[in-house]
Formats: sequence, C-alpha cells, structure tokens
Amino acid sequence: MNVNDVLKASVTALTLIGAVLAGLYAYRKQLLSEGDAHRADASQLADRYTTAAEQLGHDQAAVRLAGVYALARLADDWEEQRQVCIDVLCAYLRMPYQPDPAATDHKTGEREVRHTIIRVIRNHLQQPSDPLSWCTYTLDFTGATFDGGDFYSSHFRGEVHFCDAGFIGSVDFRLAEFSSGSVGFRGATFSGGTVDFSEAKFNGGTLNYRGAKFNGGTVDFSRADFSGGEVVFDDAAFSDGTVSFSDAMFSGATVTFASADFEGGTVDFSAAFNSGTVAFSKAEFSGGTVGFHRAAFNSGSVQFADAALTSGTVDFSDAVFTGGAVGFVDARLTGGMLSFDHAHFIGGTINFSGAIRSGSTLRFDGTAFTGTAIDWGSLPVPAGAQ
Repeated sequence: MNVNDVLKASVTALTLIGAVLAGLYAYRKQLLSEGDAHRADASQLADRYTTAAEQLGHDQAAVRLAGVYALARLADDWEEQRQVCIDVLCAYLRMPYQPDPAATDHKTGEREVRHTIIRVIRNHLQQPSDPLSWCTYTLDFTGATFDGGDFYSSHFRGEVHFCDAGFIGSVDFRLAEFSSGSVGFRGATFSGGTVDFSEAKFNGGTLNYRGAKFNGGTVDFSRADFSGGEVVFDDAAFSDGTVSFSDAMFSGATVTFASADFEGGTVDFSAAFNSGTVAFSKAEFSGGTVGFHRAAFNSGSVQFADAALTSGTVDFSDAVFTGGAVGFVDARLTGGMLSFDHAHFIGGTINFSGAIRSGSTLRFDGTAFTGTAIDWGSLPVPAGAQ
C-alpha cells in the first residue's frame, strides 16, 4: 500500500469517527435539552397546582369555582400527578360543610362549588377508554356530606369510598357501571333524599353498606343488574326509609344482612334471583317490613339462620321458587308475621330445623308446593301448608 492509500484510509476513518462523535454530541445535547424542557414543564405544572390550591381556599365562591376547573384541567395535563389532583378535589368535599343557609357558619356559594366538583368528577367517569378518564382512579369521599350530586351513567373501575358519609339529599347513580372495584358506604348515614342506583350494573366487586344507618330517605336499586359480586349490609340499622331492589336481577350475586337491625322502614326484594343468595343470619327484626312479594327464585337462596323475628313482617307472598332454597335454621320467631301466602314452590327446599316459634304468625294461605322438600323441625305444620 502506497502513502496516498494510507492517507486516504486515515482521512476516511477520521471522518467516520468525527461523524460518530458529532452524532453522540448532538444526541447528548438533545437529551439535555429535553431534560431542561421536562424540568421546565414540571415546574410550570407545579406552579399551576399551587395556584389552583390557593384558589380552592379563597373566601369568594367564584374564585373557588375557578380553582375547581383549574385543578381538573391540571389533572388532564399531568398524568403523573393525576391521582393527587383528584385527591384534592375529593378532600374539598370531605371538609366540614353547613348546608343550612340560616346557620352562622354557612358559606355563600359553597353548595354550587361542591356540586361542581361532583359534576367535574362525573364528567371524567363517562368513557373508560378515554386516555383522560378517571374511571380507574381512587375516589375518597370518606365523611363527606352530600345534599345532592350526580354520578349518572358513570363507570367505576377503581376504589370508591363513601364511608361515614352523610346523605341528606339525593345522589344519582342511575345507569352507573361498577366493574370489579369496591364501593364502600360503611358507616354512612341516610337521613333524607334518594340515593338512586336504578338500572345500574354491578359486574363483580363489592358494594359495602356495613354498619350504615338508614334513618330516612331511599336507597333505590330498582332494575339494577348484579352479576356476581357482593352487596353487604352487615350490622346496618334500619329505623326508617326504604331500600328497594324492585325488579332487580341477581345472577350469582350475594346480598348479606348479617346482624342487621330492622326497627322500621322497608326493604323490598321483589326481584329475580338466578343462583343469587340473600342472607339475614343473626339479623334482628323488631319492626318494619322485609318483602319478597312476587320475587322469582331460580335456584336462588334466602337464609335467615339464627335470625330473630319479634315484630314487623317478612313477606314472601306470591313469590315463585323454582329449585330455590328458603332457610330459617335456628331462627327465633316470637312475634310479627312471616307470610308465604299464594307463593308457589316447584322443587327446592324449606328448612325450619332448630327454629323456635312462640308468637309469630306463619301464613301459608293458598301456597302451592310441587315436589318441595320441607323440614318443619319442631314447629307444628301451619294451616295451609298441610
């Protein structure tokens, strides 16, 4: 190889090395530039957060409303801190609230601010496939006071907490969908208005009313669809008001009222049960009505194990049982009325083993039994069931 060839090869190699070094420098410069831009964006987003938070704490309702919308827009723009923005909006609803305009601590315009927050959240729960959706995020309304609100047609796929909340007005969950998440009303108080779940869909997951107090108002699950999952009213207290499952459909779902206390009010299960279960184990009935009038049980089950009926009414009149099961094992029937008037049993079982009756009225007028296995335990067979 002559000198010219060596020089050419050297120049080519140096050119290639220079090009690689230039590329590395440009790439490094781009990374630094992007890092600076990201830091600038993060700083700008943080400034927006601070401004929105300050607005939410302002004395003027109009400024607080501006803060609500600013924080919602920030949540849309700042995915990394979206949950934090949602948490702040929920925390605002958890703050002490005086809904009575005549009270000295009432804040003018506060109701509009709170209902705007609920609407903003609702608007972000409409399209689960939307990249800006909040459907899978946690919503914590623990201890909040609701004198109204609209979650119509919302999709809940994360954790939702209404624990210890107070419902003194109507809240709309009509046509909402709950998929595999958990919605908690544990310890909540219902004293007015209607919490409306009519035509809602529950696909798995848990709806928890454990320890809730029903002092008035209505919780409405009419025409709701329960596919699997669990609805829990354990340790709940019913002294007034209505819980309605009228025309609801239970497919493999479980509803429990373990150790619940029924002193008044109405629970209406005029629904269809396809392999679903309703259990009132150790519940106390001293007033009010639990009704399964015209309910349809297709392999479904209703159990009152260890329950105590001292007053009030448990009504299965005109219900149809096709292979279903009704159990009052070890129940104490000392008052009130248990009615199966005009009910129709096709197969299935009725079990009163271990039950004690010393005052309750058992009615089976016009009841029809076709291949039903009945265990009366030590109870005398009532007239109409012979």
